Amino acid sequence: MGDMLGPGYRQSLFHLAWMCLLSSIPQGGAKVLEKTFEEWVRYRDECLRRMASEPYPAGLFCNRTFDMYACWPDGSPGITVNVSCPFYLPWFEKVKHGLVSRRCGADGQWVTVNGSQPWRDYSQCEEETAATMEEEGARQLMMSFKVLYTVGYSLSLLTLISALLVLTVFRKLHCTRNYIHANLFASFGLRATSVMVKDALLERRWGMELVRVADWEALLSHEAALGCRAAQVLMQYCILANHYWFLVEAVYLYKLLIGAVFSEKNYYRLYLYLGWGTPVVFVVPWAAAKYLKENAECWALNENMAYWWIIRIPILLASLINLLIFMRILKVILAKLRANQKGYADYKLRLAKATLTLIPLFGIHEVVFIFATDEQTTGILRYVKVFFTLFLNSFQGFLVAVLYCFANKEVKSEMKKKWQLWKLDHPALCCAQ
Repeated sequence: MGDMLGPGYRQSLFHLAWMCLLSSIPQGGAKVLEKTFEEWVRYRDECLRRMASEPYPAGLFCNRTFDMYACWPDGSPGITVNVSCPFYLPWFEKVKHGLVSRRCGADGQWVTVNGSQPWRDYSQCEEETAATMEEEGARQLMMSFKVLYTVGYSLSLLTLISALLVLTVFRKLHCTRNYIHANLFASFGLRATSVMVKDALLERRWGMELVRVADWEALLSHEAALGCRAAQVLMQYCILANHYWFLVEAVYLYKLLIGAVFSEKNYYRLYLYLGWGTPVVFVVPWAAAKYLKENAECWALNENMAYWWIIRIPILLASLINLLIFMRILKVILAKLRANQKGYADYKLRLAKATLTLIPLFGIHEVVFIFATDEQTTGILRYVKVFFTLFLNSFQGFLVAVLYCFANKEVKSEMKKKWQLWKLDHPALCCAQ
């Protein structure tokens, strides 16, 4: 007996795999697929043991067989054989009273289609149409979200790279403040890259043609998941680095506003340790816990929330500290604007502008969703949470690069100056235009 998967079985499993293509959303579909395959292996082994232990009948009959979908006993010629729906189906509880049928031909051979594929009627074992339509609607919505965050991360990555080049090329922009901006840009760029790399790995993995049992075993093996696990670890590291470079930005801005005096050179090294070193302290134990206790798929599911809190507590801590600094900075800005309101009649507008700028820059919005995981939210609330999280996270790098670099007066002045110098050095090109 070969190990080719029958079309009915492939149809049952293929529609479970689509969720695995969504990288930023926990791979619940992948977990279902893995569980389904484990149950199928158990069903197959039980079938093979049963076939080996039961005696054969006398006379002409269709041989007992496992056709990779269901387990069939010996059949009498000209009779339709019915067996229960296989228990490995994820929706088995809904179809446990259903039957799948095959017909034994008059010649003692199972009836086939196109001369090779076994004919079977498994209509009673299929998932309900309403559930399938609901799943298709959810799939279309999630794929729309995937397009949204792919555009966001791509735009952010291009903008961040451009901003890094500007801060690197123009020597007059070299200072502690811009060094901090550059590190924040780098953390966002790495985060965007890790998300897109993980997407590519998942699409390559789940897009491969799966025909034999060995293909599924290879697909669901731990070795096949190493690439996306590495991307997952990098992404979690970059998320933490984002928050701690936000914290560095907040501390530095607060220091400037309150007029604290200390050496920038001495403290820049501490900024580096805080921004890039702190995430390592939490990501390493999280990765170790995942490897030892939840070593499944791409480490995106949170079955034990205690492991999830290893990386969420430091994010929450950084966000809360940012919130406190944010409120303190607003108080300082408000006091300074009020002191000069005679010269600035629009101080309220300027205060509102400063507030709206600081909120996304410090990542304060993440406090809203810090406790709402994908496992804890359901229905419309989950889709709303996923939409806002993906939208804000993917476009945040773009916003940060624009506000900290391209909208900065110092940067615009330097770029304008360089452009004027370039035009003076290339008069022929300017005149030709």
